[in-house]
Amino acid sequence: MKTIVDEIRAILGQSLQLGARADKLQADSPLLGNLPELDSMAVVNVITALEEQYSLIFDDDEISAEIFETLGGLASFVEQKIHS
Repeated sequence: MKTIVDEIRAILGQSLQLGARADKLQADSPLLGNLPELDSMAVVNVITALEEQYSLIFDDDEISAEIFETLGGLASFVEQKIHS
């Protein structure tokens, strides 16, 4: 069964066109500053993909650099949003 980390890893891989590098991302993998593809425009694309995947709406004031520090942090944020 896919975990939310697996699902978000796939979304990141697709949104950022990471190819096989996406498979290496673990929950503690750093994102911002570690993935050159993850620039400000890519963050917008990832947020849009997450909103579509999980039928969520993220307010601008909810989004911060801390959320994108690690894959696990991003997954936790999305999971909290799903259950709120």
